[in-house]
Amino acid sequence: MKLREKIKAVSLRKLGKSYSEIRKKVKVSKGTLSLWLRNIKLTPAQERRLYMTLRRRNAYKGAKIQQERRIARTKQIIREAKKEAKRLFKNPLFLSGLMLYWAEGDKSERTEAVKFSNSDPVMIKLMIKWFREICKVPEEKFRINLHIHELFCRKEVESYWSKITKIPLNQFYKTYIKLTSLKHRRNPLYNGTCSIRVGNVDLFRKIKGWKLGFIEKLKI
Repeated sequence: MKLREKIKAVSLRKLGKSYSEIRKKVKVSKGTLSLWLRNIKLTPAQERRLYMTLRRRNAYKGAKIQQERRIARTKQIIREAKKEAKRLFKNPLFLSGLMLYWAEGDKSERTEAVKFSNSDPVMIKLMIKWFREICKVPEEKFRINLHIHELFCRKEVESYWSKITKIPLNQFYKTYIKLTSLKHRRNPLYNGTCSIRVGNVDLFRKIKGWKLGFIEKLKI
């Protein structure tokens, strides 16, 4: 019985199969397999194949571990944020900012980007205040991205939004200018759309937890 298994294992090894692949077909211990196959030399091509297979397997395992950690951390952040939301429920700044973000903010689970866009300067001021005071975003984490139609593009637009947000121009992305077929300005006071961005996936998850806590509080 063992002889047939050894012959089969040797044959598979000479074909360049890994120990793991062989053990799926030959039911012996890894130690026994090592003893049987220790003198078999693989070709350079076979060694490269086994190396790449092992590399891919390790990469998959690493990615799987990272995914599991991310899922666990996300659940923890959301769980704690839901509890926090119920305590902050009566804070008008917390509630108004949360509702605005729920309506206008980026909620993509794929990117987990914290982003709020609007053309109303008062709304942008409120959300900047919310990010600073409620979300505790450090000043250096803020980024501003402006979108404006070509017809309304002016040099002072960036300075205008810098004053509104109190964020320095060196934290602004390059302004996106959209081409337009319009020939006349319909609103000469239009200053484009301002997007507030914060690179923090944990904050994205926290905002999601606040929203879920708010929903539970109202029993929706």
